[in-house]
Amino acid sequence: MTRLTRRALLASAAAAALAAAGCSTARRPSSVASSPTSAGSSAPATQVAATPPPSAPPVPPVQLIGDGSTANTGPQPNQPVPERLTPGVPPPQFVVFSWDGAANLSTGLFPRFRALAEEVGASMTFFLSGLYALPAEQRMQYSPPRHPVGSSTIGFLSTQEVLDTMSEVRLAWLDGHEIGTHFNGHFCGAGGVGLWSPEDWASEIGQAMQFVKTWKTNTGRTDLPPLPFDYDVELIGSRTPCLEGQDGLLPTAAALGWQYDASAPGGQQVWPGKKLGLWDFPLPAIPFPNPDPGKSDHTLAMDYNIMFKQSDGDMDADPTRYGRWREQARDAYLAGFQRAYTTNRAPLFIGNHFEQWNGGIYMDAVEDALRVIAGQPDVRLVSFRQLVAWLEVQDPAVLDRLRTLPVGTAPADGWASFLT
Repeated sequence: MTRLTRRALLASAAAAALAAAGCSTARRPSSVASSPTSAGSSAPATQVAATPPPSAPPVPPVQLIGDGSTANTGPQPNQPVPERLTPGVPPPQFVVFSWDGAANLSTGLFPRFRALAEEVGASMTFFLSGLYALPAEQRMQYSPPRHPVGSSTIGFLSTQEVLDTMSEVRLAWLDGHEIGTHFNGHFCGAGGVGLWSPEDWASEIGQAMQFVKTWKTNTGRTDLPPLPFDYDVELIGSRTPCLEGQDGLLPTAAALGWQYDASAPGGQQVWPGKKLGLWDFPLPAIPFPNPDPGKSDHTLAMDYNIMFKQSDGDMDADPTRYGRWREQARDAYLAGFQRAYTTNRAPLFIGNHFEQWNGGIYMDAVEDALRVIAGQPDVRLVSFRQLVAWLEVQDPAVLDRLRTLPVGTAPADGWASFLT
């Protein structure tokens, strides 16, 4: 059987979706100026070009892709070199902070956390929703599986909001962060992504990628700098809406050559393995301190789930409770961190949204937790892509041994004997 290639699968899925919609296919520094074009930029013959300082890194050539919305600019900056564990040495404590949707709105949360990451030396994963590269007036380009053309359960952005988001995504990648996908329409529950077939997911992925790769055409702003990456190469993982639909997604993700998925809920704090050849990075259950009567003493490590546990889904609840809830959310993240850090060193995954639920306390809580975690020795604040790179260079036998450590359990005789 002929191998289904990544580009062929996405091209066929996107083309089919666009036809159905009746549309044509017509750390740091992060502030990097685009190179001028040769047209209109030549200097007088007597002018001598300035010699760059010896410390200046070489500027890779920019190879525009498609309509110029994306470009191949060479290797991504600020990437750690993964190294195999030394025998007898404990593994680092990896922590991945990730963001679902990743729109840059007037709240300023995207640049806030990008600046925080730069301050503490963290890399993160931004699961970009494809619709955030498609202005609202272009919504009929989107043909969601099993739903009407142009429909979505999350709002479309204005053209300016799309431009603001693409600008921030560009800077995030240059900072060293990963750009994953959160797909498009965010259809959850009955009739949602949990029912989707691998073919449905192929259509959804193809469209999400197409919107990112044509944001200049769809906004009419062809004068702006491109996203500095080839999205066909950059995209290696995802998180599904509401953590649903992973079983239908994985065969398509595997055919595309993706390397991980972060969509499973209710994971345990143990070392990860693979499903269908992809690393499986589930959001874990972490301790939840001092829960209200009748509520569980654990929660998923995600702001939405903590909010729901505290206010039963009320996103604008009693302000007099905000202070306690913020501390409770922070302490939950830190309890999950400590449980792994002091025992089996299983990677910790924390999911977030750029939202101001209950006065923005969950953004403050995750910042509080991140600052504490970043200050601990032997901690690595990485993206999912960087974690995959580290796992792939390890001795498989060592990873198998790490997976034998249950939740909250350190090696009985210490790391030196356990990993020798």
